[in-house]
Amino acid sequence: MVRLIPKDENFVVLIVEDAENLLLAARELDALLTSFDRLDERVAEIQRLEKHGDSVDREIQARLERAFITPFDREDIHELSARLDDVVDGIQEVAETMLIYGVDAPTPEARELSAILTSQAEHLVAAVRTFDRFKGIEPHLREIHELEHRADRLSRAAIAGLFQPGDDPLRVIKWMNIYRELEETVDAAEDTGEIIERIVAKSS
Repeated sequence: MVRLIPKDENFVVLIVEDAENLLLAARELDALLTSFDRLDERVAEIQRLEKHGDSVDREIQARLERAFITPFDREDIHELSARLDDVVDGIQEVAETMLIYGVDAPTPEARELSAILTSQAEHLVAAVRTFDRFKGIEPHLREIHELEHRADRLSRAAIAGLFQPGDDPLRVIKWMNIYRELEETVDAAEDTGEIIERIVAKSS
């Protein structure tokens, strides 16, 4: 029998997988900055996770093309997938920059920014896991925003602290770029939370 209306694809499973992959990448970056050992291996693992995230994103896009019915607006599913990918790309960029710059040791501010990003990732995973009924999602979305505000204040103070008399100009440039990459990645996580908020608003 020919199916006139194609089966609804299970996008939520893929979105959760995408977010969980992001969390793994964030934790790997956090481990890199905390332990600061085996940098080549840790960066390679983050690169592997980024590639896996790309494969999940491609599958989501392929299903969007096939599906007649989707659980949320197609545009929102596409946008959410893209924003999750942006965060993982940012994590990879930070890790690769640390390696390319030959950083001797991470700063306390970089470690704290990474910890904030990991907390955001945990809340993103918790949020998308509620996509069946959205029960209890609001505290996770609020916390994602609050964490971004903390990161914004911290990164501004960290960059300002670089400009001290006698500081090595090369070190200043390196860390200014790393702080900005970390802040942009935290911002991308907040953008992801805003897409989730849009989905919730449309579904209520």
